[in-house]
Amino acid sequence: MYTRLGVVVGGTFNEGLVVRLDPDTDTENLRVGSFCVIMGNQYRYFSTIQDLQLHTTDRGLAADPPRSLSPLLRRALVGTSTYAIAEVKPMLMMPNYGEDEIVVGGEGLQPVKTIPLHFAEMVEAQPHDFVAVFGEEAQPGYLALGTPLTMDIPVCINLERLVERSTGIFGSTGTGKSFLTRILLAGIIAKTSAVTLVFDMHDEYGTGQQSEEKQWVKGLRELFGPTRVAVFCLDEQKSHNVDQHIVIGLNHIAGEDLLLLRDELGLPEGTTETNILLLQRRFGTEDWLRTFLALEGEGLQELAQETGLHLGSIQALHRKLQRLAARPYVREHSTFDQIDRILDYLDRGRHVIVQFGRHNSLLDYLLVANIITRRIRQRYAERVERYQQTRDEADRPRPLVITVEEAHKFLSPDLAHQTIFGTIAREMRKYFVTLLVVDQRPSGIDDEILSQIGTRISGRLNDQRDLEAVLTGVADRKTVRSMLTTLDTKQQVVVFGHAVPMPVQLRTRPYDETFYQAVAGNAKPWGSNEEIIEEFWG
Repeated sequence: MYTRLGVVVGGTFNEGLVVRLDPDTDTENLRVGSFCVIMGNQYRYFSTIQDLQLHTTDRGLAADPPRSLSPLLRRALVGTSTYAIAEVKPMLMMPNYGEDEIVVGGEGLQPVKTIPLHFAEMVEAQPHDFVAVFGEEAQPGYLALGTPLTMDIPVCINLERLVERSTGIFGSTGTGKSFLTRILLAGIIAKTSAVTLVFDMHDEYGTGQQSEEKQWVKGLRELFGPTRVAVFCLDEQKSHNVDQHIVIGLNHIAGEDLLLLRDELGLPEGTTETNILLLQRRFGTEDWLRTFLALEGEGLQELAQETGLHLGSIQALHRKLQRLAARPYVREHSTFDQIDRILDYLDRGRHVIVQFGRHNSLLDYLLVANIITRRIRQRYAERVERYQQTRDEADRPRPLVITVEEAHKFLSPDLAHQTIFGTIAREMRKYFVTLLVVDQRPSGIDDEILSQIGTRISGRLNDQRDLEAVLTGVADRKTVRSMLTTLDTKQQVVVFGHAVPMPVQLRTRPYDETFYQAVAGNAKPWGSNEEIIEEFWG
């Protein structure tokens, strides 16, 4: 049932295996990053092709190649005077059960700890090999994310493992990050016990949107209904498919929020933090901002004299912070009613999307996302402490995945240690909270934060710094790097990390009616195991 491609003729454990391809194996049908299986005596080695090389046995033939060759002479030279080599990297090994055994869902998979002997056969990977390594969508908690670039076989991601740690979706503009994020979020909603909180900067995830192909696609609320997905909105003029509008009080805004907004408000880097600390000490941490903004000319002068702050610096800070008070959704004082409602929904297993409507500037996004997330962090820390004391499963918080776009703005090296998102990325996994960060500039994210991201899904990256950033902390950088650099610009990604047993290059599945039916439970899983086995074994 397997198609032989060649035999192992050399290699090392660290560098990989050298396979001499059979004369009838066309190198144009192989590509770097595609899958193959090395059939050892005791194990099958699920492997990827790292490189392809052309060689000759006659140096004179390479130095003075013939100007023209008949098809007959070309065939005569292939395999005798000319041959091809594939450099192959074993990624996983499993017991060699024999061709008539089907293994599902990673049973018997092991990290590679040895290599096969000379002349072990290299064969094309078959559908049942992918099922054995990546599982299938019919299994609980598994979602088919796409297919290998050279095969039409569904490859699954383990969503239960995905939500255990933070996840990053990266790629240049136009690579399909938003549609991939929809697919992942829909899978989490349909197939895991986790809840999601999505900060939807451009109102892309809750309601229907038009794709670049001019096709209308469903939002998560349309897909799962209002009983499972609630929508909160910052824009009071937007009422359709909105459960509640969000109001932010000046009493909600903390000093760390202003540090996050430093660039957007034009605040100086050196003195802002010192001035805010002095103002909080003078007016109290709860109501300092409202009291400060209520001051006028003489009041600011008196404040400068009392605190020893520079008057010009105080006036500049007062003027720039007035931009916050002028936002339509900001009030002088407000309770946490809407934010507490969001938390109550999450506690009950209802997923929440926060839309911004007209107020979708980076200033609005950073401010509101930080305030809500800080409140969530406080609530989850309290819940976990209670759960550790009572050990009652009723007190155990639901795992929460917070989706945030423009992640480098929250997680830059100078802010990652000061923002609530940096805290979550570093330590909130133990509090059942993880991030799903979506960003086109991973190089702007702090290296320590990147190293904490468990699963990474990356489209093509045009900037060399972004490419290096995505590889931060990756064990097999060479393999993943070669996969990333050969991606097309649209609908192709590399998935690697905690939720998959090995790095894999994929063409992402369509976000269409077939997908809607699959996640809603109204259709067979995409590429079900029964179909794969029937196709393979006839």
